[in-house]
Amino acid sequence: MSGSPPLPEPGNSNLAFALYFLPKERRKDALLFYRFCRAVDDIADDETLDASERERRLEEWRSAIEERRHDDLEAMLERHAIERNLLLEILRGCASDIPPRRFPTIADLEAYCWQVACVPGLVSIRIFGCRNPQCEAYAIHLGHALQLTNILRDVGEDARRGRIYLPLEDLAKFGVTEREILEEKPGAEFRRVMKFEAGRAATRFAAALPPRQDFKALLPARAMARVYRHILRKLELERFPVFHRRISPGRFEKAACAAAALAERAG
Repeated sequence: MSGSPPLPEPGNSNLAFALYFLPKERRKDALLFYRFCRAVDDIADDETLDASERERRLEEWRSAIEERRHDDLEAMLERHAIERNLLLEILRGCASDIPPRRFPTIADLEAYCWQVACVPGLVSIRIFGCRNPQCEAYAIHLGHALQLTNILRDVGEDARRGRIYLPLEDLAKFGVTEREILEEKPGAEFRRVMKFEAGRAATRFAAALPPRQDFKALLPARAMARVYRHILRKLELERFPVFHRRISPGRFEKAACAAAALAERAG
């Protein structure tokens, strides 16, 4: 690997689960890319390290990508004609997440979602072998939907780390304070702002329409979309219990989502 940073094993995340539906060679590259994303995200989130050390480790990754020192990633980029800057954009998004920060507007949050969720989607559709240019719009809408769902699910966990990803303009609109989130003492309006943001995610899911030409190639993304729509529905049905427990689908729920995606016909 020419002195490049190490990659973690794939693990059992929702995304890793969905990637196993790919043909062998594409699955290998998709899992490699997933391991890269996980590696840099884990660095940014590792609170056992101080901020300067996390920045240093992400800088190591930036150098490795720019200097073409990671042989496996280099081969992947070449095989699928993936722009190097897309990986660097993901790194920039992770680096921006090291200090706890706030997002004044939905536009600010969407710029962050673009880096950490939409760009990985744009890389993934190349690995999946998609050919229709409309797949880019699909990847962008789905990236926003997945990241918004993640944000809603993790409000409690993020609060315990001093983080709030909900747009401050929306909190103000519903009269929700940062303090009640950080102290995990939600007021009467908290569920209203959560339902409002869930509506944003649902709108993005509805806009993520897979082109017929690449419907089969997008099976992992469609399975992933079903898993996360299931999470979003459970959050809404259970009235956003985000300060008490984390909504996470079990093995059988994931299998049901995957089966539904397999049975789905192109529209």
